[in-house]
Amino acid sequence: MLVKAYSAATVGIDAALVTVEVHASPGYDFVMVGLPDVAVKESHERIMAALQVNGLDNLHRSYTINMAPADLKKEGASFDLPLAVAMLAGAEQVKSKELAHYMMIGELSLDGSLQPVRGVLPIALCARKEGFKGLIVPEANAEEAAVVDGLEVYGLKDILEVVAFFNGTPKNELNPDERFEPVHVDTQALFDELAFPSDLDFSDVRGQFKVRRAVEIAAAGGHNLLMVGPPGAGKSMIAKRLPTILPPLTLEEALETTKIHSVAGLIKKDKLSNGSLIVQRPFRSPHHTITDVAIAGAGTNPHPGEISLAHNGVLFLDELPEYKRSTLEVLRQPLEDKKITIARAKMTVEFPASFMLVAAMNPCPCGHYGENNPAHPCICTPGQIHRYMSKISGPLLDRIDIQCEIEAVPYEELKNTQPGESSAVMRERVLKARAIQNERFKHSRLVHCNAMMNARMVRQYCALDAESDKLLEYTMTKLGLSARAYDRILKVARTIADIEGSQDIQKQHLLEAISYRSLDRSNWAG
Repeated sequence: MLVKAYSAATVGIDAALVTVEVHASPGYDFVMVGLPDVAVKESHERIMAALQVNGLDNLHRSYTINMAPADLKKEGASFDLPLAVAMLAGAEQVKSKELAHYMMIGELSLDGSLQPVRGVLPIALCARKEGFKGLIVPEANAEEAAVVDGLEVYGLKDILEVVAFFNGTPKNELNPDERFEPVHVDTQALFDELAFPSDLDFSDVRGQFKVRRAVEIAAAGGHNLLMVGPPGAGKSMIAKRLPTILPPLTLEEALETTKIHSVAGLIKKDKLSNGSLIVQRPFRSPHHTITDVAIAGAGTNPHPGEISLAHNGVLFLDELPEYKRSTLEVLRQPLEDKKITIARAKMTVEFPASFMLVAAMNPCPCGHYGENNPAHPCICTPGQIHRYMSKISGPLLDRIDIQCEIEAVPYEELKNTQPGESSAVMRERVLKARAIQNERFKHSRLVHCNAMMNARMVRQYCALDAESDKLLEYTMTKLGLSARAYDRILKVARTIADIEGSQDIQKQHLLEAISYRSLDRSNWAG
């Protein structure tokens, strides 16, 4: 007897249909083909134990199992459920006529309960795309899958419930009227809950008006930001409050962000997510000991790294020179292309990586270089300062649009009990600037903010008058800036003009943009 059940395997942040074909014949053999990994091959032992515990072990047959397509690697324990159901159907313990209408995923415990798995959202999207009526998942994954409209999602507890579902028997023998009902999630209603009360606000920041202005410009245009200043000046404090002034995620962005976190197994109920949908822009802050593989993405079947987990959000690197130089160089290509391609021997996977890079660093190893403070003189030698700063390459620094110095907060500002300007007020200006950009780029599918403009768009939307053009030419020559820096100055100037509501880039907008590229580069690497 030949039975087919359906599941899916994640490839990058998407999923591909997997057909589980089971041929049952007389005998006592078990053969599995179709490029399964070790975890999939071990499923036979888990399945047999789970079925035996639940009185479903009347499987006295020889099974040949093929998982098609054969050239797609199948990993993990999520295939336990479709394998078990297909074997039961081959033994005529499950009615097979309904199997063609449903996709299944789930890991079986030895007691038959269904354990949650990764990648449920992309698999649900795959099920809808392939035209399946419904998707059967572990109960813990049901809400995550149910955000996909047009698909019946059933969250079941154990293998006995799955058998009852396909056989059309009551869900609970003690209550024959209780039937299986699909899980319903109002995606739009969930999405509308994204305005949660944050415990972080820019009103907590004392002073630092120049840096607050730089952060607002970065948020308004989606620009990368570097803050250089002494310890305790508030660099980390300011960076952590950046998400409170960013525009809200669109529903499309929320789904894409959720797919990435789902594949990484990071969907959980917290202030970022309600357990089914990521409703806030991610803020990732990896420790400086992170490896190249962890930041880019890892695994034989690659999983998202930190730069992809920060997609549509912020990647914050505190103490930037403490990261390995090779790790920082991994960022160069994603910062330009907004995606990262990971090649393995048998596959190539592409992950989205459109994030704002926000970095903070001290000006020297001791942190007090350039300070006019007798109480904290710099004790670093010129060689130490040069080695410290040269950990950051010129090409990486060139990709950071806004570079600003931050000074220690004076005592008069610290003792000021009046709250500073709130995140809500700053966010209102950011949203107005983003609205201008949305209108500007409404015909572009790939560009949503000024920082994402290509060279053609820069020429089109960042035209300068003769006086401003001469000023920029003088600056480029005086500071020895690159062609990339030229584009980025114009992009930042365009954002400043948008914040001011100006149709054209004025001289004062350009001057402010230039001021964010004027750090002393004598100690930086070339």
